[in-house]
Amino acid sequence: MTTEPDPSPTSEPDPNDEQAGESTFDALSAERRKKRDQLGEQGIDPYPLRFDRTAMAAELHERHDELAADVRTGENVRMAGRLTSVRGHGKLSFATLQDVSGSIQLLMQASVLSDQAKPVLATFDLGDWIGAEGEVITSRRGELSLDVTELWLLSKALRPLPDKWHGLTSTDTRYRQREVDLLANPESRRVFDIRFRTVAALRKEMMGEDFVEVETPILQPQAGGALARPFLTHSNALDIDLSLRIAPELYLKRLVVGGFERVFEIARNFRNEGIDTRHSPEFTALEAYWAFSDYNDGMDMTERLVVAAARSATDRMNFSVGERSIDLTPPWPRRQLLDWLAEMVGRRLHPTDPVEDVRAVCEKHDVDILPEWGSGKLIFELYDTIVLPTVVDPVFVCGFPVEVSPLARHSNDDPTMADRFELCIDAKEFANGYSELNIPEEQEERFSHQAKAVAQGDLEAMPADLAFVRSLEYGLPPTAGIGVGVDRLVMLLSEVEAIRDVILFPMLRPEAAS
Repeated sequence: MTTEPDPSPTSEPDPNDEQAGESTFDALSAERRKKRDQLGEQGIDPYPLRFDRTAMAAELHERHDELAADVRTGENVRMAGRLTSVRGHGKLSFATLQDVSGSIQLLMQASVLSDQAKPVLATFDLGDWIGAEGEVITSRRGELSLDVTELWLLSKALRPLPDKWHGLTSTDTRYRQREVDLLANPESRRVFDIRFRTVAALRKEMMGEDFVEVETPILQPQAGGALARPFLTHSNALDIDLSLRIAPELYLKRLVVGGFERVFEIARNFRNEGIDTRHSPEFTALEAYWAFSDYNDGMDMTERLVVAAARSATDRMNFSVGERSIDLTPPWPRRQLLDWLAEMVGRRLHPTDPVEDVRAVCEKHDVDILPEWGSGKLIFELYDTIVLPTVVDPVFVCGFPVEVSPLARHSNDDPTMADRFELCIDAKEFANGYSELNIPEEQEERFSHQAKAVAQGDLEAMPADLAFVRSLEYGLPPTAGIGVGVDRLVMLLSEVEAIRDVILFPMLRPEAAS
């Protein structure tokens, strides 16, 4: 076999580098277009309709990684992927072909290449999609390779990729051009591999517990199921105003009324609110409802879901986010909100306390408040400002004021408190759940209180959904419901601190005109 050249890859100037100018990019792009057109002039289609691949890089490595150096297997395969490096020239060239499963070296000897393969090789640029056919071998250095006899250009990369040694470092460009980020940054690929495995694990766990996956409307006559500000739009065909859903809850519970006793949806939700490291206007949540259960069952289910996702996506229970170490090993503690808050502020508060007294505690602890809030809402804000930031490892916080839980069933021993929980990890809410309110008259009364808040200018208050009240009149059995924030869960499992790093195409301002 021919002696191998220096394996150091060749590269061209990185047009994504802040130092690179438009002239550099224009020149590189023009040269690539010229090469593509030259193939067309020689009768070689640079955009073929299809390609029949017979092997992937990972399976070849699995079959042949124990081979000694300088061995021919006699196995002939066809592979396809991106060209990530090219080195050598003249009679012998080497390249790296990357497919979704891994990479393999291409060894290309001019003496064995077909008449079509030679002009294709002459037009190679980093980032090109190519097809290659040849015998699986090991090189003199022992690297698994393909001794190529035939080459195809499958799609020309007219834009040079970022320098793979430095990656794509501009945060704005990474979010706007996620496809390039995934090509240039292995860390981004790792994060999204974890996301995909997480979602698959959540779905598998739900299906394994006999839940039915359903789809509910994204465009709704009014956004319900959560306290949040919606996005508004208009249907020209129906001539009605609509909202993008803020949660699928009310529709899912209507399906339980309809006889589907266990339902779930992995839903895209939309809230017209702030953007920061923990919040995105468009996000993903898993919501599930099942009959004959209560919020204790909801906590059990939530724990099983998160643990199953962690094991499936990462095969571990301990994670480091920034300087914080987080242990997901079950079981997780359950603490009453009012008890915990009393420890933090030095006195016990309750939704029946005079609002002036609770306001005074808020002011003492620098909690921002609004004058129209009642004692229950003020207690929630104290929890959110004082208790939640202290949480590191998972804990279920149980018992929330009815004032901030308009869809949750009240506690049997306290009508001002709801049988509701939040799963808190790393100073964030990861899940919310409760025993569902199934008394039509009480639900209608709760909606009327929310309507008053809307009239007073509360943009996050919940509109009255009389269709949902009507459905409750047909009978909703005792039911538990949970909502799990998928994006925040992926943030934890992939150990990143910004929600936009786990959303493939996060919402951004439009690019400035050039």
